[in-house]
Amino acid sequence: MCTLPQQWNTVDATDTSRPDYYHRVVDCQWACPAHTDVPEYIRLIAQGRFTDAYMVNRHSNVFPGILGRVCDRPCEPACRRGRVEAKPVAICRLKRVAADYRQDITGRLPKIPKVKNGKRIACIGAGCASLTVANDLMPLGYEVTIFEQLEQFGGLMRTNIPAFRLPASVLDEEIGMILAMGVDLKLGHRIESLRKLLADGGFDAVFVGSGAPKGKELSLPGREQAAANVHIGISWLESAAFGHIERIGERVLIIGVGNTAMDCCRTSLRLGAKQVKVMARKPRAFFKASAWELEDAEEESVEIIVNRSPKAFVLEAGRLAGMMFDCMEYEMDARGRISAERVTGEEFIPADDVILAIGQENAFPWIERDLGIRFDKWNVPEVDAVTFQSTLPGVFFGGDAAFGPKNIIWAVEHGHQAAISIHRHCQGEQLTERLPPGVTLQSRKMGMHEWSYSNDYAPVERRLMPHVSLKERFKKINIEVELGFSAEQAEQEAQRCLNCDVQTVFSAKLCIECDACIDICPVDCLSIVANGTEAQLRARLKAPASNPAQPLYVSAALPQTGRVMVKDEDLCVHCGLCAERCPTAAWDMQKSLIHWPHVGEEARALEQRKPKIA
Repeated sequence: MCTLPQQWNTVDATDTSRPDYYHRVVDCQWACPAHTDVPEYIRLIAQGRFTDAYMVNRHSNVFPGILGRVCDRPCEPACRRGRVEAKPVAICRLKRVAADYRQDITGRLPKIPKVKNGKRIACIGAGCASLTVANDLMPLGYEVTIFEQLEQFGGLMRTNIPAFRLPASVLDEEIGMILAMGVDLKLGHRIESLRKLLADGGFDAVFVGSGAPKGKELSLPGREQAAANVHIGISWLESAAFGHIERIGERVLIIGVGNTAMDCCRTSLRLGAKQVKVMARKPRAFFKASAWELEDAEEESVEIIVNRSPKAFVLEAGRLAGMMFDCMEYEMDARGRISAERVTGEEFIPADDVILAIGQENAFPWIERDLGIRFDKWNVPEVDAVTFQSTLPGVFFGGDAAFGPKNIIWAVEHGHQAAISIHRHCQGEQLTERLPPGVTLQSRKMGMHEWSYSNDYAPVERRLMPHVSLKERFKKINIEVELGFSAEQAEQEAQRCLNCDVQTVFSAKLCIECDACIDICPVDCLSIVANGTEAQLRARLKAPASNPAQPLYVSAALPQTGRVMVKDEDLCVHCGLCAERCPTAAWDMQKSLIHWPHVGEEARALEQRKPKIA
């Protein structure tokens, strides 16, 4: 927020040199854990430069084709388009477009030095976090060995995300790019003892990216007796992925309503289930599953039943017959939180099989408890949130193994940050003395009233994703349901991006206070007012600021009257009309490029610090 000097009780001019100022204005990039430059790759897609768009993606999120299908999309709820109409830009699906239409990128991947740096790194688990660590460290000359207990790489991306959402060919191709860097991949190699690995492996650092591989249990009456027909969601999905199970009963209950539950219910339909019900303990507003996951399941006739709390497994003649549920009723407070609950009755729902998808947790039986790694009360290692190092120097954690189940894009960012720490550890440097983020601004002016980006507001609706027909999609378990956008559909969807990274940059000394920018602004986000406290400034705005969490832009004192230009960044749609109308060029449209350091930048900075030999 803006700071208030006590002596004048007015707001200081905004310091736009701080990287987080313009970064926060680019809401999608701010919301993305890996800080992907979303508007930049969308503009490249609009120009048909799919390969360039893919490389912009790959720099930060490493797996554009994978994440373009299954990302949890934290960017989309933040998208500024959602403030001017109902639906945000289809950011995730455009990411897939870049992957689907790109050309060969072999020559654009990082070059791997033939002479290594003498440091060896072990990664446990061949999932997204470990693969990101390998992707970042291999170009610096590290030798990386990945140990994977299964016979295939990919971790939970392969075992827990069904092929009808994420084809194996996409996994193989994008992960193959990393493995082709020279990673020593040891499949079918379970680590039984961290002590032994540390003592005998000869590694300079160990990264644990083993995920959260243990599904939570539901201890209720009848559970043991019904064991043959009660399945743990993530284990069941793994068995389905590897073809160990090929059918399930006709009536299936899914307990839980997260994304794993959605994958379980849709997989059940492909293995022969005729009636699938997802049982939710709370109302829909409390569901953990993404909205699009729920939509896809309901399109396939999955029934979602709310306010039912599991009570018991019911058996008949020694076999599962169904489950008994308490019928719940809730009272909500003004903020939408549950303030009271009560049981209003009970209901029996028949089932041939029950799948438990009520969450995942970490399991580290292979880590000895006397090594110096502290575990918390939930039996999870204590991990530094910045460096990702455990309490044992040289042992790092990332992904679900670090802080519990999240999603792929979080695990990728964990991998980036852990790679920095591993490099600094191996170089004998302090882990916390990391490069700060930075920002550069580049004008997009091409003429008096022309910009090197399209600044027209495109009143087009969000493109609908084409799907395989309901009749066709159940013929085989691995038929990908979403077909992806065509190039034409992608071009139309890309037009919906508001170019939030092209900033309205203001020079107070050039302003003559003619009000031309204020008159032409279509959303009334600009005001020239007397300075004061932040509360006073907000009261003086031309249009009320509806999002107080978004800082206001406040200029230096204007030369004519000493007043200040105030801009509500939350309202601005980056149309550039203020800059086009301004007679003195006090406004300019400039691309903000956020530099979020990865280990390559860290390595170059450390190298530059070394004394030069004449």
